[in-house]
Amino acid sequence: MAGRALFGVRARLRWVHLVLGGALLMPFWLVGTVVVGPVVGADGVFSESPALQFGAYAVALPLAAIAAALFPLTRPLSVSVARALTGVPAERFAEGPARSRAARVRTSAWFTLHAGLGALVSGASLALPPFAVSLMLVPFFPGLRDSLRLSGHQAWQLALLPAAGIGMLLALAACSAAAGALLARRAPLLLGPTPADRLAAAERRATELAERNRLARELHDSVGHALSAVTLQAGAARKVLDTDVEFVREALAAIEETARRTVGELDSVLGLLRQDDDAGGPPVTTGPALDSLDGLLSRSGVPVSLDVDGELAAVPAAVSREAYRIVQEGLSNALRHAGRSPVSLWITVHGKKVEVTMENPLPDQAPVVRPGGGRGVRGITERAALLGGRAEAGPDGAVWRLSARLPLDGRR
Repeated sequence: MAGRALFGVRARLRWVHLVLGGALLMPFWLVGTVVVGPVVGADGVFSESPALQFGAYAVALPLAAIAAALFPLTRPLSVSVARALTGVPAERFAEGPARSRAARVRTSAWFTLHAGLGALVSGASLALPPFAVSLMLVPFFPGLRDSLRLSGHQAWQLALLPAAGIGMLLALAACSAAAGALLARRAPLLLGPTPADRLAAAERRATELAERNRLARELHDSVGHALSAVTLQAGAARKVLDTDVEFVREALAAIEETARRTVGELDSVLGLLRQDDDAGGPPVTTGPALDSLDGLLSRSGVPVSLDVDGELAAVPAAVSREAYRIVQEGLSNALRHAGRSPVSLWITVHGKKVEVTMENPLPDQAPVVRPGGGRGVRGITERAALLGGRAEAGPDGAVWRLSARLPLDGRR
């Protein structure tokens, strides 16, 4: 167990991580030698003076902290390295650059700790093993005694040097393992998500869920309208099958066209959902628009009179798509509740809003609003509210009226 802790795969990966930290500190350490060298009277940058070495180290740490805080990309780079080498689960790290002040402070603290500990372990890894191996070889190579200034020592003292060398190597391994474990414990705290990161992640998730809910409404409205139209056309064709062959032929053609278009829309939406799963982001859709209403009205299964005031092509794509779906759902409701009664449709684009009004004669029984999000009048109201508009539906004298007002800029 102790051997695995000191020399196992995880310990070796963490040692590599520490050495990388030492390499990251090297440019700042060189700057520190330039600053400290004249003060301590060192002969050069690579002088063996301990005052120069540790003085440059003391200057390098704050420089590294400042540099890490100034660059937002320090966090994703640090996370990618720590995730691969520290053994900390990937989900405990934050994603993306450090944007907030708190995230930058944490990243700066991590970079300084990583580079500071890495420099110490790297320096010890370079200097200590050759010296320890030399001590282990002294009893077998008398010539090493002079180079290590061990001449004159007793034989029993020299016999202890291999054990001292082994102890130094074990101490180095223990220090490296301890430093690696310290970084692993601090990584989730310093490189983990801040409250701002968690809030941003929650907002992204909410956006994805809202888009998926919208796609669910798209499927319901498209498929529901198609089924209503197909059911009505098939029922009417069955009633006149023996008396009006031409009407039956037209009904079958309408059923075929409706089914073909609906299958195409279904494939499109399902394809977008698959792309969403592969890409890891919300699907981006355009969908139908108001300027393509002719196809919808021609296969709606009811006679529709359309009156347009304004340029439908000028309506923004998101607003145009939702207005199209409102018209589609209104036609579906008319089919379900009023049969083949004629429908009047007015679309007005003026100022900063688009208005959609639909009327159809009331059936013998009052229409039933079915519960559930994305259905009937409730679904229309939700669509309008998402754009900052409003929708109303209800009896008005002898007709059932649906009206929706949608702002073109998507705000109230």
